[in-house]
Amino acid sequence: MARAMFDNFDDIRGDIVARLTRAVTDRNSPLHTPVVTTADANARVMVLRAFSAEDWTLRFHTDIRSPKCAMIGAGAPVGVLGYDRAAKLQLRLRGRGRIETDTALVQQAWAESTNYARRCYLGDGPGALSDAPTSGLPDWAEGIQPTDEQVMPARENFAVLLVELASLDWFILMHDGHVRAQFTRREGGDWQGRWVVP
Repeated sequence: MARAMFDNFDDIRGDIVARLTRAVTDRNSPLHTPVVTTADANARVMVLRAFSAEDWTLRFHTDIRSPKCAMIGAGAPVGVLGYDRAAKLQLRLRGRGRIETDTALVQQAWAESTNYARRCYLGDGPGALSDAPTSGLPDWAEGIQPTDEQVMPARENFAVLLVELASLDWFILMHDGHVRAQFTRREGGDWQGRWVVP
């Protein structure tokens, strides 16, 4: 990748949009499963379910019983880290996260999920202790795609994590010199960029 390809902020922001957009539907994209961190320094890998380039919002699915949901609640800082090894590109994103459980967006996300995915919200909540290795699923749900009726109880545990991005840090390793740019979102919604020493 030539250094000249990324010598202005518009091209870099465009690259970020393209990567996040692709990551939503491409399971092979390295950004499909970024690391998400909360203010208590807990980090976990999550699946990126949606990205809106219009309002710069990321969407993840989660279990309302997860400790991160209590930590984030209606609004708290969230960091998202992705690394594309082939491109040698690191993307660090920060924003304000919030948990939604009973909105039209959550209903839509639930409706678009398969019963196989919905079954993950059955059984014990994340972090529950067990005497033996376990998926947390009820025995009857292991390895099957349940019916709509069977997964109905899981809906009350399903939630959405939305992260409205406020800052972007784009860092690419290149043989002829690394390049790093940072962006801060201003009050009107546009981005102000600056070059940073890697």
